[in-house]
Amino acid sequence: MAKDPTLGFYKVIYFCLFCSLVILTQSAPENALVTQLPGFAGTFPSKHYSGYVNIDQSHGKNLFYYFVESERKPSEDPLVLWLNGGPGCSSFDGFVYEHGPFNFEAAKTNGSLPQLHLNLYSWSKVSNIIYLDSPVGVGLSYSKNRSDYVTGDVQTAIDTHAFLLKWFELYPEFLSNPFFIAGESYAGVYVPTLSYEVVKGIDAGTKPVLNFKGYLVGNGVTDGAFDGNALVPFAHGMGLISDDLYEEVKNECRGNFYHPLTDTCESKLKKVDENIKDLNIYDVLEPCYHYPQTPETTDIKIRLPSSFLKLGKTDRPLAVRKRMFGRAWPVRAPVRDGIVPTWPQLLNGQTVPCFNDEVATEWLNDAAVRKAIHAEEENVIGRWELCTDNILYTHEAGSMIKYHKNLTSRGYRALIFSGDHDMCVPFTGSEAWTRSVGYKILDEWRPWTSDGQIAGYLQGYENNLNFLTIKGAGHTVPEYKPKEALDFYSRFLAGKPI
Repeated sequence: MAKDPTLGFYKVIYFCLFCSLVILTQSAPENALVTQLPGFAGTFPSKHYSGYVNIDQSHGKNLFYYFVESERKPSEDPLVLWLNGGPGCSSFDGFVYEHGPFNFEAAKTNGSLPQLHLNLYSWSKVSNIIYLDSPVGVGLSYSKNRSDYVTGDVQTAIDTHAFLLKWFELYPEFLSNPFFIAGESYAGVYVPTLSYEVVKGIDAGTKPVLNFKGYLVGNGVTDGAFDGNALVPFAHGMGLISDDLYEEVKNECRGNFYHPLTDTCESKLKKVDENIKDLNIYDVLEPCYHYPQTPETTDIKIRLPSSFLKLGKTDRPLAVRKRMFGRAWPVRAPVRDGIVPTWPQLLNGQTVPCFNDEVATEWLNDAAVRKAIHAEEENVIGRWELCTDNILYTHEAGSMIKYHKNLTSRGYRALIFSGDHDMCVPFTGSEAWTRSVGYKILDEWRPWTSDGQIAGYLQGYENNLNFLTIKGAGHTVPEYKPKEALDFYSRFLAGKPI
């Protein structure tokens, strides 16, 4: 009996369809799947993955990530990379204290672990999100060659881009998702420099090709002059210094508060410091625990603005909050020869007043937790710290304004958001530098709302650059205003007006 010539054709078609199906259904590595977490008794609302990506085999250079799939439509929802700042601070800061899938409740007894409860305002409600410990040497990321712990802006961007390329090889099903980069504080440097590196890779045809759409920066370090000169106007606007002192400082310093050029200017700035020294720098409305003066804290006072001595804390349901020292450079911190010291280095290991990162520290240094999230044990990489002094970091990228202008002029969307009660990187600086870019205002300063209430103010510029404040929020916006943060985050990712 003669063979039907169409059978061979159909076999080829079926084979091709089978191959396509295999490719399309290729999924995240099963050995990275997180199946349970100590302290949490419920069911995860979405899949979680975590582990290491090696970006340099010869050095044993490993970056740690924790990946949370969207609780909505993981195959379609945006994918966001989250970075905390420092430099030297772990992105578990964001996971534990800000917008991760859980709220953490302090342990009830000594020796027990914190309890985890589902977070109603997790950013995984609307997006897939990767929490990355970067640069190497921070958090749970490590290298077998300690020379890798001497790094800076450029190398960090290169390394994180290398991580992304390898991560997408492990999770190819997310390549078509809209991709965004987000972060806060010193990540105001990480985010635009990494975004620029990603765009360079796209232009060069680097594989895999990332579907990069834009970025978000919260209370971010951007430009020495703008950031440094923001404190005095902020303090005056918040009623922290008098009209008379403000006029004196303006006249004597001539608007240059960051690098005082005269002794008279310096003496006026010391009066400002004296007025604000006991405030919580991360949220001027929040209380701060005052330690008694000691020789060590006196020494700190000599080298740092007095306003950075007393850090405070906030309350959030089900969680013990921390106020950590090192999410961003101080307004007038010493930066010598481009070296940005991490805050444990600045303090020579001394305890910082109001410092409390106990919940995250207890949880991430527990052996069962390390095992559950596929992290190396403490005897291999040491203890997890919210902010480490393992690294020596150089800030060599300069002002970020040129990066923002380059990216937005090419069509990438940018949201610059600021908690309006943060005195560490005040909104006055971010408002000023976004205006300085020179773009035409398309959406003039107006309130934006959440749940029918004014949640802050927004000014929109051409080329998809938007500046937004969050009313009553401090340095880490989602920590203070989780609902409002999820609102603007959701709208921005969806390309909707805020």
